[in-house]
Amino acid sequence: MFHTFLRGLCHSIDFIVMLTGKAASYLMPVLAGIVAFEVFSRYVLGSPTIWAYDLSLFLFGYITALGGAYAQQKRAHINVDILYLKVSPKAKSVFNIIGFALGIFFLIIIVKVSTGKLLEALEFDYRRESEWAPPMYHFWVMMIVACSLFISQLVRDTLNDIYYLLTGIPLLKQKEGTHHGH
Repeated sequence: MFHTFLRGLCHSIDFIVMLTGKAASYLMPVLAGIVAFEVFSRYVLGSPTIWAYDLSLFLFGYITALGGAYAQQKRAHINVDILYLKVSPKAKSVFNIIGFALGIFFLIIIVKVSTGKLLEALEFDYRRESEWAPPMYHFWVMMIVACSLFISQLVRDTLNDIYYLLTGIPLLKQKEGTHHGH
């Protein structure tokens, strides 16, 4: 029963992270369109916008931050393969757990700082220092959400590796292209 609960939890995290990552990827054509419109407006019409730079900066931040957990899910982040590929699957799980723990620690710090920045942005109505001057609070909300999703994905991956270390069998079927080797 505990096995079923853990698998359900991991699959739920996978689903939420996948949906968020794919949704963030759909912002890429929007970003490209805004940049193209700004180039057209500036160089063809001779009338640059006051909002395109700020909006493209925010969208780029959203895409990269919200895509981080999905990249982790797909094992697209950098790994030190020179040692990792030469060790046993159980040693890989130990390396994973250490790396995941460090990532979770770092991301918790970012959530804490972002929460403070969000509260400041709301209290003092922080805005970008630009002609358009959009509010900044939404950026800190996105950072909290993105880091929380990444933490969730790392917790899911940690559970998978701990389960493997304790039982010798994977909690979840490994997808092709993963670095786990079990």
